[in-house]
Amino acid sequence: MTIVFRVPASGAERVGFAYSPAMEAVLSLHVLVEPKHHPVQHGWVRAMRRLSPGLKREIEAFAFAVRSYFPEFLFPRPTGGLPDFEGELAALRTADPDLVRLEFAVPLLTPWPGSGEGRDPHVLDRPEVRRQLRERAVEESDDAMAAMLLDDPRALLERFLTMLESYWREAFEDEWARLEPELAAGVSEAGQRIAERGLYGMLRGLWPEVRSDPRAEKFWLERPHDHDVVIGPDDRLVLAPSAFVWPHVRVNCDGPWPLGLVFPVSSIVAEARPRIPPAQLVGILRALADDTRLRALRLIAERPRSTQELAPLVGVSEAALSKHLRVMADAGLLVRRREGYYVLYRLVPGQVAGLGPSLESFLHSDAPDDRSPTD
Repeated sequence: MTIVFRVPASGAERVGFAYSPAMEAVLSLHVLVEPKHHPVQHGWVRAMRRLSPGLKREIEAFAFAVRSYFPEFLFPRPTGGLPDFEGELAALRTADPDLVRLEFAVPLLTPWPGSGEGRDPHVLDRPEVRRQLRERAVEESDDAMAAMLLDDPRALLERFLTMLESYWREAFEDEWARLEPELAAGVSEAGQRIAERGLYGMLRGLWPEVRSDPRAEKFWLERPHDHDVVIGPDDRLVLAPSAFVWPHVRVNCDGPWPLGLVFPVSSIVAEARPRIPPAQLVGILRALADDTRLRALRLIAERPRSTQELAPLVGVSEAALSKHLRVMADAGLLVRRREGYYVLYRLVPGQVAGLGPSLESFLHSDAPDDRSPTD
């Protein structure tokens, strides 16, 4: 099953950018409740051990809402300005209670009940659905959560926002101050990529989470339900960078919330991308990872030597030693020179001495392997 977005390849004017402190805070809560999916964020997970016990219990109570789902009422709108956290909370408190209840019910009711009705909030009033929803809410959270979800969604929203506000004060406000410039840079970079390569050129960087076909003017994501979304001339596709969403891409395809994607900011993608060690460094380390070769190399470092001279000193046959010497020569550690009947092996100056700096450079380099689907 897939969610398909249809956007003209030339429709850059139908794209807007946004990011928000509330959305980023909730995405970071997903990291806390599902840390195994977010290895690049384990530093944050460890740091959050300092949260107060009461707040930890509330985060766990709402884990069902953020573990595999993202409440869509948190999706930011492309307003042209950066909202502050307090302003977002004030706006969220005015949300439609029925739609709020719907968003908290979605992760508890999979598959969605009914046939051909979409996510109709009135489905939640059916007795059998209420019974199922209560059972799941009690199982995943607590009795109070179940009661609010069924009969008092405004109180449920207030409980959620109170938890979020406490999390902001205890931990996330300082983190947001660090992240906001990074997200702003992510918007600039994505906008520049769209200007240079078009929308679908930018979307290629989100593969494999996002697949695209520029000729068919569509992109899609594999999700638990089918949906075909047309971004028309009066619509806006919102692209929102996040430092906590990797390795996922979050999508919203249902109104009245903004339609769009939350995608990993490039700095996090770069951090997560495997660093490929230089082939020469790997070759030298492999050549040295043998005690026989190291003994031979030590003798050769004293002066050039032949296979016939080295074999009895190292304690192996000439045939076996020849294989070892070939490995070290292929790695660039040794060079051969014939003197009459004998072939002498000599240490290449600087190769061993340069190993330490090369290894240090690889271990501490900030420059990742730059091969990516965007290129």
